[in-house]
Amino acid sequence: MKLETFVPDMYQKSIYTIDYQKLKNKGIKCILLDLNNTSVATTIKEPTEKLINLVDELKYMGFKVILFSNDSKRRLEPFKTKLMIDCCAYANKPRKDKFLKVLKIFNYNLSEVAIIGDQLYTDILGGNTVGITTILVNPVSHIDEFHTRILRYFERRKMAKLNKYGYFKKGKYYD
Repeated sequence: MKLETFVPDMYQKSIYTIDYQKLKNKGIKCILLDLNNTSVATTIKEPTEKLINLVDELKYMGFKVILFSNDSKRRLEPFKTKLMIDCCAYANKPRKDKFLKVLKIFNYNLSEVAIIGDQLYTDILGGNTVGITTILVNPVSHIDEFHTRILRYFERRKMAKLNKYGYFKKGKYYD
């Protein structure tokens, strides 16, 4: 797999530092938002006030926000209900299937969708493979589920390679 496939289009500290107006100006209409360690720590069971306010602001700006997670429906349900947004559980990122299904169901073109996530091997690889805008953010917590800890090992190695060849440097944010 080409190294470029792991390079995010944007890299920001968190979901709260992204310039959403810039995304809107770029033609983005739909945001696929990862849950665990992107929006909240894996130990948090329902949306924080800060997350509720952000999602409300994004909806006010005209974005369709969809929780897009490899986690279970049961994990996503309290967030879906309190944020009043759609969700896609068991997304199987980085596989293309659910990305394409969401595009078809909500009738979006590739150029109108962005994914925001904290992992190169799921969110960024999946989004880049499909051809949508990819936005990497730092994890909100250092606590990960077991399978994610394994991916983080490979992610650190990939980031070192990306840095070595000048594609990406952790902590050097861009949009």
